[in-house]
Amino acid sequence: MKSPKKYLFLVLLTLPIAVFSQLKVSGTVTDNLGEPLPGVNVVVKGTATGTTSDFDGLYEITTNEGDILQFSYLGFKTKEVTVSSATQLDVVLEEDSQLLEEVVVIGYGTTTVKDATGSLTAVSVEDFNKGAIVSTDQLLTGKAAGVRITSAGGAPDSAPNIRIRGGSSLTAQNNPLIVIDGVPIDNTNPAGVNNPFSLINPNDVESFSILKDASATAIYGSRASNGVIIITTKKGTSGAPKFNFSTNTSISNVGQKIDLMDGPTFVRFINEFHPNETDLLGIENPNGGNRLLSDTDWQDAIYRTAVSYDVNFSARANLFDKVPARLSLGYNETEGLVKTNDYERFTGSIKLTPMLFDDHLKIDVNAKGIRSEKNAIDEGGALGGAVSMDPTKPIFDNSSDNRFGGFYQLTNPNGSLDGQSNPLALLLQRKRPEKVEKILGNIEFDYKMHFLPELRAVLNLGLEASSADIEEVFSDNSLATYRLSSETDEFIFNPGVNYRENQSILNQTLDAYLVYAKSFDKGIVSRFDVQGGYAYQNFRNEGDKEEYTYESVEDGPTGNRKLVFDPLNPNNYYFSELNLQSFFGRTNINFAEKYQLTLSFRADGSSLFNPDDRWGYFPAAAVAWQIQDEPFLKDVSFVNKLKLRLGWGQTGQQDITGAVGFYPSTPLYEPGSVTSQYLPGTNLYSAKAFNENLTWEKTVTYNAGLDFGFFEKHFINGSFDVFYRETSDLLAQVPVAPGQALTDSFVDNVGETESKGFELSLNAGLVQTEHSNFEIYTNLAYSEAEVTSLEDVTRITATESTLPNGTGRFLARHTVGFQPYSAWVFRQLYDDLGNPVHGAFADFDGDGEITSDDRYFRALRPNWTFGFGFNFNYKNLDFSSSFRGQLGGEVYNARKLTSGWIDRPLPVNANNLSNVLDFYNGSADFNLVDVIGDIPFSDYFLEDASFIRCENIVLGYKIQDVFKNASLRLYGVINNPFLITKYDGQDPENFNAIDNNFYPRPRSLTFGLNLDF
Repeated sequence: MKSPKKYLFLVLLTLPIAVFSQLKVSGTVTDNLGEPLPGVNVVVKGTATGTTSDFDGLYEITTNEGDILQFSYLGFKTKEVTVSSATQLDVVLEEDSQLLEEVVVIGYGTTTVKDATGSLTAVSVEDFNKGAIVSTDQLLTGKAAGVRITSAGGAPDSAPNIRIRGGSSLTAQNNPLIVIDGVPIDNTNPAGVNNPFSLINPNDVESFSILKDASATAIYGSRASNGVIIITTKKGTSGAPKFNFSTNTSISNVGQKIDLMDGPTFVRFINEFHPNETDLLGIENPNGGNRLLSDTDWQDAIYRTAVSYDVNFSARANLFDKVPARLSLGYNETEGLVKTNDYERFTGSIKLTPMLFDDHLKIDVNAKGIRSEKNAIDEGGALGGAVSMDPTKPIFDNSSDNRFGGFYQLTNPNGSLDGQSNPLALLLQRKRPEKVEKILGNIEFDYKMHFLPELRAVLNLGLEASSADIEEVFSDNSLATYRLSSETDEFIFNPGVNYRENQSILNQTLDAYLVYAKSFDKGIVSRFDVQGGYAYQNFRNEGDKEEYTYESVEDGPTGNRKLVFDPLNPNNYYFSELNLQSFFGRTNINFAEKYQLTLSFRADGSSLFNPDDRWGYFPAAAVAWQIQDEPFLKDVSFVNKLKLRLGWGQTGQQDITGAVGFYPSTPLYEPGSVTSQYLPGTNLYSAKAFNENLTWEKTVTYNAGLDFGFFEKHFINGSFDVFYRETSDLLAQVPVAPGQALTDSFVDNVGETESKGFELSLNAGLVQTEHSNFEIYTNLAYSEAEVTSLEDVTRITATESTLPNGTGRFLARHTVGFQPYSAWVFRQLYDDLGNPVHGAFADFDGDGEITSDDRYFRALRPNWTFGFGFNFNYKNLDFSSSFRGQLGGEVYNARKLTSGWIDRPLPVNANNLSNVLDFYNGSADFNLVDVIGDIPFSDYFLEDASFIRCENIVLGYKIQDVFKNASLRLYGVINNPFLITKYDGQDPENFNAIDNNFYPRPRSLTFGLNLDF
């Protein structure tokens, strides 16, 4: 028997050999197409030593020569490789019979759909909408359950209204947080920008991750109460250089015009109902005799066939064999359907992801530069004028005494403008270029500790900066500048610059956090990670305006303008700054590869609140159970995926809707106007209203979800979620009793709301063969909200629901017991033939009088939204289509209010007639004589807003090997080809539910090509 000393000697002898035989093995894990695989488990077989590959498929592990490394990844076959003396080991995994599980980006990290515990939806480039895509939000429309994206119209940069599960607030911010490559974007758009998504090149986007419930969003804290949309852009390659060139041309027309009377029909109408006004039809005949009658379609006069172009080039390469890089350039030129409404955008981006220090330091560099310019039109004047203008009047007037640049314009005997202005002249005699230059970028350092590879330190520095310039200029003969001089009593033109604005925005982001992740081959805990850190954001917005007035006339008929700019006037200079700071932490624990637990916590501080109420604390928790891995389903072959998720969390809201320079909890003063003076020549400073007790709006969300996949290759797969949400301490604009404040309404924490609903996503691969593939997808969501308390306030007026009839008239209210934003209307009475009885409403309280007590509430926002479509491929041919829509909800047909009553054509303080809807084909009701008194609040104007819209129809063909290793795809797309609805107006899809002066959505035909080489 050997003595202990001999054993000790043997151990000491072999220890150096063991130490020196250890190797640091690193490499890249890819699929059979050469694409990197993130999240691959790399374990030394038979031990607890392991690691995972990062987002670029890179891994590093310390092991011994002769050990066996196991590479496992959901959707791929596990691969075992014996370690030799080589330190570089690249591995290619073979796809399993199941579909590859998607990797999704979440707050401060990534995960797989399998390991996700919260409610989230991933939409990748293969799923995007196709065709005439100007802004990034159009890629996503209709693609995710519970995500309703409604544009304000069909203008090139129409503002989108995005609601995830309906939003959680009343008058505070309801838009989701947008994060682009790790940089949370400001909710304030640069001046002149309606749609912030138009400042991102859609061709650069690789995927969207939509975080819906609080357990998924709480890590983002105060800006995530309404969900989070994470946008990830395309990156470089670690392989051979790749290039892409794409271009398309679109031709667009108006999809649906308003059904107005043409010239002959209007003449018939005037003769029949207003025979005393026939002498106002047409224009006077200079040769004597009957008046000259035109048949002018004023909508055709302002609309056009719009032609648009989009060109993009990108290059992906591995610079110096160590720096994956992607460079892209883009150009978009889009004509709006309304004449002169032109949009132009130049974009450039660069993305670098180098690895340094033996691949321990990963650096992500993202930089995007955007320059856009548009000519903004006066939508109300042009669109509204085209509806109301008399169709018997001509567009042009070429008479020798015409003063308006050849445009027809009715004038009074004294020479002043009479009634309506020529809508085409309003477009062609005015220019309003709005230019924006923007930089969005960040640099992220992700360092994996040499002494402890499981520990990473991450530092993200982001910048969002923009400069905006606006100028409004009128031509020499512009109708808008034609007015009476106070000095000469002469009507003159006063052309030139009318308005200027210069604005700069600077937003800064800093995230710093540590991540510790560990995988185990044995034991109940198979994998866990924990992270914690600090986040900082600062938003700064400042600018000045120059407004011109008609001060004097010195140089004859052209006049001149005198600049009025008072540096002490807050209307001419504005400034705003908001600071957010946070501490956050999260842990994910995987038990036995079957159970996942996620816990997170975030503390948020906002400079918007006073120090005593500045901090909000937002926890969240979620669990997931991989039911398909349980023994009782082991032999059930058709169940491939079955995961149950439960989540709870709280988020906060501090983003109060208000003007720039809005500090609602701070006592401030501003210079008074010249009319508020304490002593002659001395401006009196006016106190601004404030509420020192403002605090966080809080939202608690409960979520339960089931993810499923059935039959081979996930023949049927999808998810089903139910949720319940409570919001308290609502930040809302509420009335203030007289004498109790410096204003009659202000922001306060008041009341509660609750909402509930469900979401279903379902996909089916009906055909999956070697040469063909046919799949269908659908999503359906239901969401219903209710105001449960407003404390001492009876109801809150929704000021965005202004009716185009008089001033201070609003359709919608937020009221206890009803859905937010419900119409407050009278019940219209009808005769035996179903025609409305003019001015007759239901007397609900039975007191014999029609008062506000007889009004009732009707929900305007739809509860049901859906999307569906299909993709078909046969060899190199592809054919697809997508649809979306809503069930329920109502829209106020404001065109019936403005143009759908018998006395509408009659002139008011003028000598012009106004056009009306075509009564003869049923577009309006003959029983409606006028719209005075309470008539605008009749539910007669409310119509069902349900619709199904075909978003696109796409046909493409791919040609392989057009030259060496190059492929070319040719395609054609029809966007918005048809709409199915019962709504009688122009378009039922309107977020504010009031259809008035609506910019029509284009129907577009697009031809394009995409070349990869």
